[in-house]
Amino acid sequence: MVGSILCEHCAAACCRYLAIPLDEPTTARDFDDIRWYLMHTDISVFVEEGDWYIQFQTRCKNLGEDNRCGIYEIRPEICEEYKAGDCDYTCGAYGYDHLFTHAKQIEAFFEEKKGRKLPPLEPGRTPGQPRRKAKKKVPSNAGT
Repeated sequence: MVGSILCEHCAAACCRYLAIPLDEPTTARDFDDIRWYLMHTDISVFVEEGDWYIQFQTRCKNLGEDNRCGIYEIRPEICEEYKAGDCDYTCGAYGYDHLFTHAKQIEAFFEEKKGRKLPPLEPGRTPGQPRRKAKKKVPSNAGT
C-alpha cells in the first residue's frame, strides 16, 4: 500500500526523463562528443557507479495531467520493473559520481583527468566530421 500513497503525491519524476548508457569516454574525441551533447537543451550526462549515461529531459507521452500512467495495464516492462523503493520522489538526492549539464563542465573534467585542455570545437563542425586541416600558405611569388 505504500506505493499507492506515494503515487498520490507523485510528481512523476521517473516519467519525465530517459537515460541511455554511454561507453566510458577515453579519447579527446569521446569527450568532444559529450561536449556537443551538452550544447543541446535539456540534455545532461552523468556517471553513476562508474557507468556513463546521457539523459534526455522529456515527458512520457502517456503521462496524464494527474501524473499517473495512461497505459498502466499495458505499460512497458521497464516501467513495470520500477519499484516504489526506487522512486525518484522518495529518494530526493541522486548518487551521481559526476553530473554534467554544461559543456564547460566536461571540458574541466577532461583537463583534470588528462592534464591538457580539450581542443575547441570548430564553428559549424559536428561530431563525426573531421577537423579541418590548416592550409599551407603559398608564397605570393610562387609560380613566377
